[in-house]
Amino acid sequence: MQKGLRIYAAVATAIIAIAILTSYSGTRTGSSNGGNNDSLPQVIKSVNLNRSFDFAKEPVPTQNFDVRERLEKELLINSYLHANTLINIKRTSRYFPMIEKILAENDLPEDLKYFPVIESNLSNAVSSAGAKGLWQFMKSSADYYGLEVNEEVDERYHIEKSTRAAIKYLKDLKKRFGSWALVSAAYNLGPTRLASDIKLQRAESYYELNLPDETMRYFFRLIAVKDIFQNPQQYGFYLDDDSYPPLDNYKIVEVKTPILNLGDFAREHGTNYRMLKIYNPWMIDSKLSNKAGKLYEIKIPK
Repeated sequence: MQKGLRIYAAVATAIIAIAILTSYSGTRTGSSNGGNNDSLPQVIKSVNLNRSFDFAKEPVPTQNFDVRERLEKELLINSYLHANTLINIKRTSRYFPMIEKILAENDLPEDLKYFPVIESNLSNAVSSAGAKGLWQFMKSSADYYGLEVNEEVDERYHIEKSTRAAIKYLKDLKKRFGSWALVSAAYNLGPTRLASDIKLQRAESYYELNLPDETMRYFFRLIAVKDIFQNPQQYGFYLDDDSYPPLDNYKIVEVKTPILNLGDFAREHGTNYRMLKIYNPWMIDSKLSNKAGKLYEIKIPK
């Protein structure tokens, strides 16, 4: 009986092993009709372009094949740039409410909130050219729009102040160039260079211009990010209430005197150096000399 059971078990095990190997072989080599199923487990789809697109209420002329193809490229790139796009969507909960509020105060289109997504991935990034912060200001532009930049303070990293400066810059560009499409090109390329190219090429709109590749892509990236962020599930992005919360639970400490050590200052106010830097990224040194006795508002997380 036991011997018979052992033989039966051995035969059954052999049959199961053969079945598993056969199944695996079939998966590797394809079906009996010679098809090859050795593929990655993903679905890559085209984007539906048979609908209207706009940015800041300016319609995008997708009936133009060149416009259509450039838009499709950015939609596909940002759709399948999975981790980066998902993290950016999560970050919108932290930054967009503040940006939307400032845009509304200045009677500007809400779509302009997508500029820092393109510029910095909604982070205090540093470019190879030296542009810094959420809105990627160069030092000369930061100085012009009233942001303090020195060895201890860099307000390009101050979320609210840099946003207000960027809004002023965007308003100035809109007055000069007329359309938000051209504003985006000027923001990326620089207004002087853009004005020169418009004159040289006899262009009457953004879509008639031939510009450096990054600038050619810039406006279409704005449109693509807007569409993906407004319709994330249509592009395969699902969030279960786990976006990054705004950093709005803090108190303000006003300082007019020097701070010799920010670590000591943080401890004195019930926090730590790391949290102090997260809430006040504009303080770029370990101290705040403040020789001029300027009033600074420092956020202390509660």
